[in-house]
Amino acid sequence: MKLTQSMAALVLLTSAAAAQAEFSGTLTATSDYDWRGVTQSAQDPALQGSIDFAAENGFNAGVWASTVDFGSGDPNVEIDLYAGWGGGETFPWGVGIVYYTYPGESSFNFPEVYASLGWEWVTGKISYSWDFAGTSETAFYYEGNVEYPLPADFSLLGHIGYSDGDGIEAAYGQDNYMDWSAGLGYTWSHFDFSLKWVDGSDLKTLDGTPDDISSSEGRVIFTVGTSFPWESAEPVEGDMEKAKEAAQ
Repeated sequence: MKLTQSMAALVLLTSAAAAQAEFSGTLTATSDYDWRGVTQSAQDPALQGSIDFAAENGFNAGVWASTVDFGSGDPNVEIDLYAGWGGGETFPWGVGIVYYTYPGESSFNFPEVYASLGWEWVTGKISYSWDFAGTSETAFYYEGNVEYPLPADFSLLGHIGYSDGDGIEAAYGQDNYMDWSAGLGYTWSHFDFSLKWVDGSDLKTLDGTPDDISSSEGRVIFTVGTSFPWESAEPVEGDMEKAKEAAQ
């Protein structure tokens, strides 16, 4: 009941904030909350949303939330705070910081900084944490993302990522691994759909875990999302994967 009330409040706050020109919001439903090849919702559906602020000088900040499932007990929700700076048209760039929080299990909380650079439909990004997943160890994440436009409002989606560092070994029992995804996106009116194959099975320690808790095995994920305000909203990014990481 408490979780339902929290998500309802998030939806109301998103709608209220979207009424102001400098604010925007997102609302997403996904069949599985994937993060870097590892399910955060035990391969069950998740509801996600964000409230974002963007200034004309390139400064941006926001809060993003999602339901999670790491087994019995807390946490049930992830709430991330982020701020950054970005700009550019031909070569869009961004730098910033994300603070991942897990109400009810603060030992999981951790910070991460990032830098990204794009060109047309390709984006590269590097993320670094000095306290990955609360382990007090460092971790890097290198990723490349593709969103190639196709006819009839379709798009080709691709992603490849590489996790490395002592924090990865401390959290997962393996010092590095690769994850990837490929699929299709489709935009209709104010809604963005995606259907992807996501695979983090290179992380052998979590490939096929009991009850799918934190599993890294390959799977199909379907997502639908929208952004607010509708009157001036651009189509949501096909992935809708962690507005926090585009922040994601």
